[in-house]
Amino acid sequence: MTLMPGENSDYDYSALSCASDTSFNHTFFPESETLKGVFYQRARLVPPRQDVLQGFQPDDRKHHIIINVGGIKYLLPWTTLDEFPLTRLGQLKFCTNFDDILNICDDYDVTCNEFFFDRNPGAFRTILTFLRVGKLRLLREMCALSFQEELLYWGIEEDNLDWCCKRRYLQKMEEFTEINEREDDLLENETTGETVEETKIGLCMRKLQDMVERPQSGLPGKVFACLSVLFVTITAVNLSISTMPDLREEEEKGECSQMCYNIFIVESVCVAWFSLEFLLRFVQARSKLAFLRRPLTLIDMVAILPYYIALLVDGTSGGSRKPSSGNIYLDKVGLVLRILRA
Repeated sequence: MTLMPGENSDYDYSALSCASDTSFNHTFFPESETLKGVFYQRARLVPPRQDVLQGFQPDDRKHHIIINVGGIKYLLPWTTLDEFPLTRLGQLKFCTNFDDILNICDDYDVTCNEFFFDRNPGAFRTILTFLRVGKLRLLREMCALSFQEELLYWGIEEDNLDWCCKRRYLQKMEEFTEINEREDDLLENETTGETVEETKIGLCMRKLQDMVERPQSGLPGKVFACLSVLFVTITAVNLSISTMPDLREEEEKGECSQMCYNIFIVESVCVAWFSLEFLLRFVQARSKLAFLRRPLTLIDMVAILPYYIALLVDGTSGGSRKPSSGNIYLDKVGLVLRILRA
């Protein structure tokens, strides 16, 4: 029997109903009897003063703890907290009086041994998962700063985050740090009565700072970062080639072939780029003294200076040997440091 009449169908469906159709009288699939007590329990109304933890006996207080976070209750054995004595929940075990308990939690119910915390229940679920199975994950829907506050409150170290979540967490924190730095710069400029956009020099310095220090700020920053990585890669390959036995023998004899000279040219170009990069970072720095005191700045200086020292020594030797054929390896040591710094 068709459900919808066609163009040439003259069948009258007006008198058809579920009551008149005998095809609806039988059951299509046999109904199997449920096994109650295995996957099913009869529902019952819980009185207002009872909850799912009503089976919690007074004797169990020595072995379990009830945590109420944001109105959600959790039953947790004391043994779970033995491995985390420095956390906020772990310190509850060492409380000896009511005042000590209130220094850790917001409220405490003596009758049922229930501790109350006025915190984010969503974030606490991740904390509870870490206490139970040792897995600490970052909630995607939660702000990284709020999650950091929750970790500090519960006494959980950031290093316990899984590597994937930790990487995303650190990226978010770096973004917040950059935003705060920009806000501080704007506030400082407003207090001094000068903004960066008021002068052409200030605008150029701001663009230079974005290009050198913030690769994600725009196309110039990305190009600058790619060039830095490219020259570091070329330096690593050039140093590897310079360690070939034939070239080492030429250096020991004080000779310099065409290949040795080409290596010297490539090395000079790379050092020139590193020197330019160092000067740009020095120019855009607000505090020159603070910039020179940075550890990475000292590494850059140690990486660049040996090359110029080697050229100076070769120049004062009276031209008896070519620049790349000397026995001074300070420039190569400096370039190795530059590769490690990158």
